[in-house]
Amino acid sequence: MYDAPETFMPAEDESLMEEKGESKALRVIGWFSIGIAVAALGIYLGAEMRNRYKFKKRTPYDFYANAGEQQASEFGVGV
Repeated sequence: MYDAPETFMPAEDESLMEEKGESKALRVIGWFSIGIAVAALGIYLGAEMRNRYKFKKRTPYDFYANAGEQQASEFGVGV
């Protein structure tokens, strides 16, 4: 059988292909890290906005939530 001659790739082309592969991997890692950063920022801002909303919607009873009978935690314990 006749073997096809192996194609010879010059070192310049070979290094160029390696650089393309490395740059593509770095690009994927970069976009992934940007996505994670945007998600973390969104979660933080969402929680902050929710806390501020809840703070503005307080009722007079929220100011005195800890006032009252201190023995209530022992109810039903059998003491």
